[in-house]
Amino acid sequence: MIRERCTVSGGEVAGILVAVFWAILVSFLAVALVRLAQTLRATTKLVAEVTEQAVPLLADASAAVRSAQTQIDRVDAIASDVQEVTSNASALSTTVASTFGGPLVKVAAFGYGVRRALGRKAGPESTNVPPAPARRTVIVGRTVPSARRRGKRKKD
Repeated sequence: MIRERCTVSGGEVAGILVAVFWAILVSFLAVALVRLAQTLRATTKLVAEVTEQAVPLLADASAAVRSAQTQIDRVDAIASDVQEVTSNASALSTTVASTFGGPLVKVAAFGYGVRRALGRKAGPESTNVPPAPARRTVIVGRTVPSARRRGKRKKD
């Protein structure tokens, strides 16, 4: 048997190592590209679904905003009407107070004067009822000045 010796030089070993390294690197890059492609497909599908759902939602939101604007316009009209009614009521109140206020005060004063005058004419002398005793006020802890005490005694 003849044995032949295989000798591999250093350059050949380095070439084999570089080839294996590039094969592993290409495999990792292929796996990464496949996963990236899957992610891009899923993202595209998700964007399409969001677009399908977003268009009707935007239409609904636009309709809601239009409806809200209509309601705000109505409320604004009501508020302006209320403000006009308030100013009219204020003017009416001022007119009534100036028209009837003075005469009513005069009638009340006249009625009070008539009552006082009739009360003096029909005083306690004309009836058999004895006069009511004068009311005295007692303030606990206070001393009434002597001039006030004397004045009250003279009146009683």
